[in-house]
Amino acid sequence: MLLGSISIPATRWVWLAALALVVASALLFWSYRRSAERGAAQKIAFFLRLLGTLILALSLIEPVWTGQQAKSGANLFLVVADNSSGMNVIDREAGQSRGQILKTVLQAERAEWLSTLAANFQVRQYMFDSQLRRSTDFSELVFDGKASAVGETLRTIAQRYRGRPLAGVLLMTDGNATDTGEQFYDLSEVPQVYPVVIGAAQPPKDISLTNVAVSQTSFEDAPITIQVEVEASGYAGKTIAIALTKHSGQLVERQRHNISRHVEKQSFRFRLRPDRTGVLFYHLNVAEENPPEESSDQQQAPPEATMANNRHTFVVDRGRGPYRVLYVTGRPNWEYKFLRRAVSEDEQVQLVGLLRVARREPKYDWRGRRGEQTNPLYRGYDNKDDEQAEQYDQPVFVRLGTRDEAELRDGFPKTAEELFGYHAVILDDVEAGFFSHDQMELLRRFVAERGGGFLMLGGNESFQEGNFHRTPIGRILPVHLDRMSQTQTVSQVHWDLTREGWLQPWARLRDNEQDEQKRLAEMPAFRVLNRVGSTRAGAAVVATVGDDQGQRWPALTIQRYGNGRAAALAVGDVWRWGMREPQTREDMDKFWRQMLRWLVADVPNRISFYAAQKPDQVNQAVVFQVRVRDKDFEPMDNVSVAIEVSDPQAQKVQLTAEPVLDEAGLFEATYVPRGNGSYSAQAVVSDAEQLQVGDAKTGWAVDLESREFRSIGTNRPLLEKIARQTGGRMIEVHALDSFARTLPHRKAPITETSITPLWDLRGILPAVFLFVLMCFVGEWALRRWKGMP
Repeated sequence: MLLGSISIPATRWVWLAALALVVASALLFWSYRRSAERGAAQKIAFFLRLLGTLILALSLIEPVWTGQQAKSGANLFLVVADNSSGMNVIDREAGQSRGQILKTVLQAERAEWLSTLAANFQVRQYMFDSQLRRSTDFSELVFDGKASAVGETLRTIAQRYRGRPLAGVLLMTDGNATDTGEQFYDLSEVPQVYPVVIGAAQPPKDISLTNVAVSQTSFEDAPITIQVEVEASGYAGKTIAIALTKHSGQLVERQRHNISRHVEKQSFRFRLRPDRTGVLFYHLNVAEENPPEESSDQQQAPPEATMANNRHTFVVDRGRGPYRVLYVTGRPNWEYKFLRRAVSEDEQVQLVGLLRVARREPKYDWRGRRGEQTNPLYRGYDNKDDEQAEQYDQPVFVRLGTRDEAELRDGFPKTAEELFGYHAVILDDVEAGFFSHDQMELLRRFVAERGGGFLMLGGNESFQEGNFHRTPIGRILPVHLDRMSQTQTVSQVHWDLTREGWLQPWARLRDNEQDEQKRLAEMPAFRVLNRVGSTRAGAAVVATVGDDQGQRWPALTIQRYGNGRAAALAVGDVWRWGMREPQTREDMDKFWRQMLRWLVADVPNRISFYAAQKPDQVNQAVVFQVRVRDKDFEPMDNVSVAIEVSDPQAQKVQLTAEPVLDEAGLFEATYVPRGNGSYSAQAVVSDAEQLQVGDAKTGWAVDLESREFRSIGTNRPLLEKIARQTGGRMIEVHALDSFARTLPHRKAPITETSITPLWDLRGILPAVFLFVLMCFVGEWALRRWKGMP
């Protein structure tokens, strides 16, 4: 509010009023001197009569009010109305939607406050949802916007009217902004904002899905966990039901909850095991269970405020196998037998075995037969010539599960093209001398650069006993290989999970703690243990083993290494787990499958395809990112990337991804969805000769109104914060007329001096005469009460 001052003009009435005041004061003093009463009552009565006389004398001199006010027609003032679909919400006992209330307030023939504003300012009318648009008379308000970009609207106004005399913004909305990010509150350049809350403070009757979180794990029984938060308002005593369905409409699971409070939040958890791989879509829907049927004889219950927040679609990408795991062992053993049997039940994991059945022998001068150069172990098998058959000074391998005859023909891979085709590598009971230094360095690069998984199993020639200390493979391990690391046969040690292990879903075999504790107590004891040294920084011990004296050692340790992950399983006889009874055999098989699933999780393929949604954009634009690598997993630039997008109506859109200049092998394209639903996309990569390098698929779900209806109650605290930061104040709907009249006297860019007789100001003259009357009546009543003359 602009400040002013009261002044008395120099007129002849000033001396006349002063003379009248002196005479009246003298007579008043003389009359009270004659009174015999000398108490406090006489003093109060004298003061009331003198005060009333003084104010009457002031009325004769006509004081004036001098102040600053907004210059008429020189300043701009904006009226901005919310056009988002959230204004269609019907508040409890309102009888009409917020949008209808807003239209009524803005009707030209009834909005006198608009005419008052127009008489003093250049009024500009706008409406906003995802963007700001001009309006002639607000007849364009249809309340179909998919967002309420309050922050972006205010910043746009500040930029558009920078340097112009903008006196303020009247913001008419329910306050449910969909762009409440960190930049939203940077309103330093925004002029005074006067928010008007449209809607009732009491929450409307509604059921909404406020938050949905989807997580994927390697837990075999339920690899997908969906955490759902539901808020119900006005459903006390009712039952709500939330259903999880497939994209085809098939029901997966339904959960129910009885609402006990007027406003209640409830969490639901679904555990899902998809029966297919690839990109899958699921739907969540919440509603009142068995709602009352409409009846003409009974009073109909008020409807739910909106149904737009009752449904949510999410996507699950289970990947596309097969995931190839290379198992290398220095001798045939039981571990490979049980591991292969367990993995055979997982169609997405292929176990490729490289088993050494004979070590490399010294090359002597004598031979088994005259002139024979080849190893007699292979005599009679195949018709290999001498160049292809294994020689005496070469180890003898057995290859199992290979793709073709050429795979692993020369033993452990020697090139990145060979090794990087696998997703994980397992070393079991094989010494460091089995590998050349280049092969060990290649395996380190496989984990650090390619992002593969690595697991070393315990055995007589693993860890320190295999001389991996100070080798590239030793650097991958999550444990230090020092002098204390050794293999020993113990009487018996028992497996137990650490606190970190309890937090790893793939390390557990039961879905609740009680059953898992029982399973751990019934596990058989192990007898072969590699006592490893301390764990590396950043590594986590998932499981330990301990003896009867209470001493414990790390059994399963994991860590991130570069782009990949590594694990060390120090127990050398896991196969004992499956030798007791069928149930323990099933548990062991499940452990191996989950272990391998964790090992290959997040391992990138040659072509990686991601759909990155931009939550800060109201149109939920999607940026496709395609990373292309060659067989050595080096970035490829001389390729073309074509993307085909399928919308919910099965319409196809063709896009071409362009290379990103600051990252080799990365291609990007942008797509803007036009409606809600499930979207899928396929990227096809071709080389310079138009030969297909490979393809990848992805998917995402679009709900353009999800943030708009996440909360449908009015957000008064947010609007109060906006008003406070910009120097404005909150305006109630019923006070718009008063606001329009007083606005010219508030701070404005262009002002002028205003001189107005004090008695002409609205409400001043009646208030003055009422006050004078109260003074005289009070003095008279006091004299009558005390019996003064």
